[in-house]
Amino acid sequence: MRIVRLVLILVVVAAIGAAGWWYFFARDGNKSHFRTAAAERDELLATINATGTIEAEENIDIGAQVAGMIKKFGPDPKDPKKTIDYGSEVEEGTVLAQIDPSLYQASLNQATANLHQAQANVQKAETDLVAMKSKFEQNKRDWERVQKLIPTKALSDLDIDTAKNAYETSQAAVPGAEAAVAAAKAAVEVAQAQRDTAQTNLDYCTIKSPVKGVVITRRVNIGQTVVSSLSAPSLFLLARDLRRIQVWASVNEADIGHLRTGQPVTFSVDAFPGERFKGKILQIRLNATMTQNVVTYTVVVETDNSDGKLLPYMTANLDFEIERHPNALRVPNAALRWQPAPQQVAPDIRADFVKSMKAASGAPGSQPKEKAKDHDRGRVWIEDGDFARPVKVRTGLSDGLMTEITGGDLQEGTPVIIGETHDNNSAGGTTNPFTPQMFRNKGQ
Repeated sequence: MRIVRLVLILVVVAAIGAAGWWYFFARDGNKSHFRTAAAERDELLATINATGTIEAEENIDIGAQVAGMIKKFGPDPKDPKKTIDYGSEVEEGTVLAQIDPSLYQASLNQATANLHQAQANVQKAETDLVAMKSKFEQNKRDWERVQKLIPTKALSDLDIDTAKNAYETSQAAVPGAEAAVAAAKAAVEVAQAQRDTAQTNLDYCTIKSPVKGVVITRRVNIGQTVVSSLSAPSLFLLARDLRRIQVWASVNEADIGHLRTGQPVTFSVDAFPGERFKGKILQIRLNATMTQNVVTYTVVVETDNSDGKLLPYMTANLDFEIERHPNALRVPNAALRWQPAPQQVAPDIRADFVKSMKAASGAPGSQPKEKAKDHDRGRVWIEDGDFARPVKVRTGLSDGLMTEITGGDLQEGTPVIIGETHDNNSAGGTTNPFTPQMFRNKGQ
């Protein structure tokens, strides 16, 4: 009997304890506890996000204009003991590589010899012309003397015909000698052009940098044969000046209308987490691309890289600055999205709230929803004791997390509701699976 009595006492104490726990905790757990954030004044910046690739301001492909075997690379300007390689900083005129010049040197020697021969032919032709003109003048004088002696019958017909024939023949030969001189001079010009071509091809065997820059890529090795065809083979890729860097960003067609040349941009790269780099829009290219039915435009952003941190082909995450309000009254976007349950609304406006909710949802028997006249109208909720009360506002700029309040009845510093927490499983709340459910108030 003593044991039975003890058990009964323990049961009664447990029941009283459970009832007390329910009264003080479980019952109050169904009440909402609002989470709030104060409406504050601060800077509000609206941006458009995009991803891009860092590129050198100007890339130059160095090719070969003649065919041949790579014989050697040029010395590195900063360390003559080393040869040109990836990352070498070069000046304008720096020798990058040397193609075997043997064949082109032989061609130049042959062209030089042909030029000398053509020049000698000019001298010979000019000498022949002088001799021919001298002979013509002599024959002309002889013929003139013969003509004076014809009336005297002192010369035979044979002598007269011989003198006349010599004169006419030398007269006709002079233009031919002059033409031979001209042809010889033309041959000199041809030989000179051939020699110049041979010299140019020989010069092409020495590949030099056309600009000051940095070698990004070396695409050939010593002993490799390059073949020049319709498109010159690429041997080196140079970045002209890595102190000036560009970012090529792909911007969605829905956002491109907000961008303009000179607009400020900030971006980050994975190599330097937490660091922001600044730039501005240099160019908005019109050649759009379509990928999986998504149209994007390339936007070129220029930025300073004097410290050399940014390297070509890094991935950049860009924020294009669309609009900046330095002293905006702003609230979290969650405050504009949050809606209370009917029992959470202040009793004096609860009926109107329920009616408006039915109209908004298009419930049967409700009045059709009136079309909003202004897209920037909205409302936030503030605490009114244990209930929530709406405040009409007019919204403006948004950065995705915060929204500017440009009008309405909301005052600076007023806490606005951004959410709620629940101790038990009420509407929108969270449930503790270990909470006893036997004393739950079904009516709340």
